[in-house]
Parts: sequence; structure tokens; C-alpha cells
Amino acid sequence: MMAKRSLSSSRDVPYLTKHQIEDEVNVLLAEYSEQHAKIAAPPIPIDEIIEFHLGLVLELKDMRQLFGMADVHGVLWVNDKIVGVDQGLDPSRYPSMLGRFHFTLAHEAGHWRLHRQFYLKNTDQRSLFEETPTKPAYVCRSTEAKKPVEWQADFFAACALMPRPMVISEWESWRGDPETVYLDDLLGSEQAGGESAARLVMDRFSRPLAEKFAVSAEAMRIRLEELGLLARKRENTLF
Repeated sequence: MMAKRSLSSSRDVPYLTKHQIEDEVNVLLAEYSEQHAKIAAPPIPIDEIIEFHLGLVLELKDMRQLFGMADVHGVLWVNDKIVGVDQGLDPSRYPSMLGRFHFTLAHEAGHWRLHRQFYLKNTDQRSLFEETPTKPAYVCRSTEAKKPVEWQADFFAACALMPRPMVISEWESWRGDPETVYLDDLLGSEQAGGESAARLVMDRFSRPLAEKFAVSAEAMRIRLEELGLLARKRENTLF
């Protein structure tokens, strides 16, 4: 999954369960469906949710130039209501980045819905359009240890782009039943060859659904594992 893992402040956020985060996602998607257009099938229109429903301005920027770092994927200026995404994720120029682009948008939407109240009065934020923009509320990087605030935004993004009922419905249409698929089923007589090889096999299997939801194969694999539709090992049972 897109690893966006840094908070530009040491301020912490309250603990949220997966259930609470998924409930907030459901509220957001219901709001969009009621006020704009019903979401009947994947992919989730996350760019329209960002701009039309949340009222945020989406800007593609050279994050290396802005921050002097090569691993910044997205930023959120809460007071200015601006979401910045690195131009290297622009799917119109780099189609293979579509899944990562969508996940970055959904991740920042998660920060907006879950965390913005902690930063609305942080007056030292500067605008994205100043010469030396500093201290956005959230700077989402790929190489720092994950903090709770970033895990929350990641899980929000996964739930938003791959809603539970929709994934289960598409899974059943694709597979013909709701049964879990196990790594052993995918390997057959082959050996996994370690964790990285196992992930590769499961990512490859997840790709058809990933394409339907316009996310990366990795993101879909992780979501399928979270929902119990894809698993590494069968649980031992007595019968």
C-alpha cells in the first residue's frame, strides 16, 4: 500500500478503531451519493469527492522542489483547503501511477475528515503558493516509520477506495462464490519462496479486481486480506 507516513507536527491524535474509521468512510460516501451522484459501481470517484464534495483544491506540484525531499507523495494545507500531490504521480502523464495517485488523494481525504480539527487554528501554516511553503498540516512521505495518524489515513483510504460491500460483491461476481482464496491455492505445487515472493503471487492474483477499482494490486491485496477474502494460511480445525 502507498506508504505515506509522516506528520509534520509532533501533536498526536485520538485513538480510532477500524470500525470507527470505516463508519466515517461510509458517512462520506453516503453524503456524496446523496448530494452529487450515486456511487453504484467501482471505481470510487475520489477526485470528485475531494474537489466537489469536500471543497478542497487539488494541485499537482514538484514536491522535491518544495520540500527538498524525493519521497513526498502528498501534503495537506488544512487552513488553505489545499491538497498537493507530487507531479510524478500524475496519471495523465504516468498511467501506471493511477492507483498510487488515487490512494494519495484518499489518504489526504482521510486526514481532512479525521484530523483537520486539530490543525484549523494552527496559524503558522503558509500557503502552498508562497515562495517557501512550510508546515502544512500533513506531509505524506514514503520512507518514515508509520505513526498512528498515518495508519488512520491509510486505512481510511483503503475503505474509501475499496468499500467493503462493493469489494465483496465484485469478489463474488468474479469468483462465483464468497469463499476465501488461500496462498496454497495460488501456488499449487510451487513453493512461495519467502514473504516477498508470496506477496508477488497474491498481488498478481489481485490485479483484476485492482484494475476494476483503479487501485494498485498491492492495495487490493491488502484490502482482500483485511476482509478475509484472501489469506496466507488455512486455520487449523479439528474437522
